[in-house]
Amino acid sequence: RRGDLIGAMIVDGAKTVTEADVEVSEAVDFARYYARTLRETADELLDCRMEPLGVVVVTPPWNFPLSIPAGGVLAALAAGNAVVLKPAPEAVLVGSWLATCLWDAGVPREILQFLPCPDDETGRGLVTDPRVGAVILTGSVETARLFLGWRPDLTLFAETSGKNAIVITSLADRDQAVRDLVRSAFGHNGQKCSAASLAICEAEVYDDADFRRQLRDAAASLDVGSAWEPTSRITPLTQAPGAALRRALTVLDEGEEWLLEPRPATDNAQLWSPGIKLGVRPGSFFHRTECFGPVLGLMRAEHLDQAIELANAQPFGLTSGIQTLDDREIARWVDRIEAGNLYVNRPITGAIVGRQPFGGWKASSVGPGAKAGGPNYVLQLARWRQASRPAGDDARLPETTAALLERCVADLSDEDARALVRASASSYARAWRRHFGREHDPSAIRGERNVFRYRPWRRVIARGTSARPETAAALCQVLLAASVAGTRLTLSLSPDSRPWRWLAECEGVELVSEAEAGFVERLAHPGDAERLRAWEPISTAVRAAANGTGVTVIDAPVLANGRLELRWYLREQTVSRVVHRYGSVDDGGDRVR
Repeated sequence: RRGDLIGAMIVDGAKTVTEADVEVSEAVDFARYYARTLRETADELLDCRMEPLGVVVVTPPWNFPLSIPAGGVLAALAAGNAVVLKPAPEAVLVGSWLATCLWDAGVPREILQFLPCPDDETGRGLVTDPRVGAVILTGSVETARLFLGWRPDLTLFAETSGKNAIVITSLADRDQAVRDLVRSAFGHNGQKCSAASLAICEAEVYDDADFRRQLRDAAASLDVGSAWEPTSRITPLTQAPGAALRRALTVLDEGEEWLLEPRPATDNAQLWSPGIKLGVRPGSFFHRTECFGPVLGLMRAEHLDQAIELANAQPFGLTSGIQTLDDREIARWVDRIEAGNLYVNRPITGAIVGRQPFGGWKASSVGPGAKAGGPNYVLQLARWRQASRPAGDDARLPETTAALLERCVADLSDEDARALVRASASSYARAWRRHFGREHDPSAIRGERNVFRYRPWRRVIARGTSARPETAAALCQVLLAASVAGTRLTLSLSPDSRPWRWLAECEGVELVSEAEAGFVERLAHPGDAERLRAWEPISTAVRAAANGTGVTVIDAPVLANGRLELRWYLREQTVSRVVHRYGSVDDGGDRVR
């Protein structure tokens, strides 16, 4: 079926054969990877019971019409759900081929249904239908917010927008930087959420006339033409340029000039040659707006720290790259850049399932945030219940966690609650040692380092009461999980909570007591909080307030199982680094620093 699928992608989306062929391989990778995900984690989840979410609607984009819907459908099926695949209106043929392949492979039609429909009231009715347990969306952040506005209690897993930058320092290999930048910016005509839209160059590079000439020539040399021509590298856009892209292609803002001016084809309004802008200014339209097309902007930075600030100075955080041969610069950039997928001395597109799990930070992700093609993606598509206490562990707890545990159990009057909290602390610490506190490189490819790791959220708001034994135990579990993960908490307790005054003395915990009205007001101005962990049912007003400011609501039952509970206090990051120079492996650099 590979040839049929490639042909369908050329018809629907004007993809080149090269780009389409990779999508088929990625869909196969998703099938194999998700099939083994639960098997690989089964031994860590024996004390929990898994329940499907029910009916999951998969609403993929048109720019990756095969691999992204395949990933969503296969993950939802692996978690035991029924699936409704609603393809993008521009990619119905590819969606039909995907559904047919899965039906022919044995997936029952009752379990996987194919529902092409326009993005109008019909689509809205599908998303808001109460029989739908969850929606997997890949699209703009505006679409994600629209869905949540329609249905505030919607369980939404959304990979959204990106405005991605490659930083090029004076210590970069400039030949390599040009090659990787052109590939990242203009692959599939820039119609990738991971595409490089900005190149932030240190002054020495930006002012280098030879670098500019080389970049211009490389982009200008890309063949522009029909997707049916094997030599074409720039093909027609899938959609006519929208307002943002048309402005990017035709308008120069203050201080900008064309290094390479894009031109429309005389016989096809959707076919544009590549464009490169110089002089993009901080805070300008092009600096902060996703445009989704074949246009690249160059910014000038005096030094690396300023370049990092410019890359971070926007609401999105999907992919980011750096070009430098200096390990100190790499370490500084990796530590400070705010994005889900980081790339060092390589293109920033083309993430591979299992090797570079894909997903963003900030406004590039709406929902729980597990990366596609990563170890937690299938886990989030199910409900988990604690069936029994986790097995004990003789290993010592970290000192701060042990002290917190003793304070918790001292204030719990119920013996079962004390035993549960002790088992939880042990399980959290064990999960940290074995999984969350480690860097993972399962592909182990010589010459590359593809690290999957966890970073603490800047702040999590925790909300509930300690008025009853079971809610007091849940409060303790949340405190212990955040402590193990190293995540700061704002602990919002309802006024009926027990007066545990020592909570105000906990390191990394801000304690407040407030009724729901005050809590809703807090969510309207969340500061640096990015996530709400609730251990009691929350109202529609609370959900709407959180949705309105981009705070993800996690209201699943608090679990004693650390492999499942710690996910909510940490965000995922992939760091992919080339550690060879033209085939000569630098073993000393073969690690993330």
